[in-house]
Amino acid sequence: MTTPTPTHTDLAAWLAEAAEAVSGVVTAEHATPRSRSHLHPVLGPLTTGPKVITSLAGRMEDLLDARLPATPATLFALASYASALGWLTESLADLTQAVDCLTVEAGLPSDATAAAPGEVPDFDLSAYAPQDRQAITALAAEAALPPGLYLQILGQALLASTEFTDACTEIISGLTEDALRLLDEEVSFVRLGGEGPDSLPTLVRSLLARMEAAS
Repeated sequence: MTTPTPTHTDLAAWLAEAAEAVSGVVTAEHATPRSRSHLHPVLGPLTTGPKVITSLAGRMEDLLDARLPATPATLFALASYASALGWLTESLADLTQAVDCLTVEAGLPSDATAAAPGEVPDFDLSAYAPQDRQAITALAAEAALPPGLYLQILGQALLASTEFTDACTEIISGLTEDALRLLDEEVSFVRLGGEGPDSLPTLVRSLLARMEAAS
C-alpha cells in the first residue's frame, strides 16, 4: 500500500531541511586543543559531517520505504535529495583523506621512535613582524612542530576546509533552488535536457556537468 501523495510543499520542506543540515556541517565548530590548532579549520566539519550524512541517509531510506507515488514532483525531489547526499558524502571523503595526509605530515599519531618532523626548506621566520613571530613560535611549539611546517599544515587545512565549504555551498544552493521550484509548482513533468522549469533537478544537472568536465 502506498502512502498519500505528498504535496509540493511537503517535498520542498524535505529539501529545505536537507539544506539546513548541510549548512550545519559548514558552520560546525569543534573544541581544539592548542596542540592541534593547525588542524582547527577542518575539525568541525570532520566531526559533524558523518552524523549529518547518517541522518540524511536514514531519512532517504524512510522516504524510499514509504513507497511514495511516482509523480514527477516526487521523483524530482528524491533525485535532488539523493544527489545532495552523494555529493556531501564524496566531499567529506575528500576532506577526510586530506586530513589523513596532514596528520602524517605533522607526524601524528606520533611514535616514540619516529623522528620529529623537519622544518620547511628555506623558511624564514624573520620575514614576519615581531608580534607575529612570537605568536607563530608559541603555537608551533605547542603543536610540537617547526614554525614553517606549522604554517604550511595550517594553510593546507584552510585550503581543504575552503574546498569542502565550496562543495557544501553548491549543495545548499541546489537544494534551495529545487525547493523553490517545487513551491512554485513548476515541476509537473521532468525532461532530460535543458534548464527550463521541466528540467532535471539543479543538483543532478550540476553533477552531470562535473562528470562531463572531468571526462
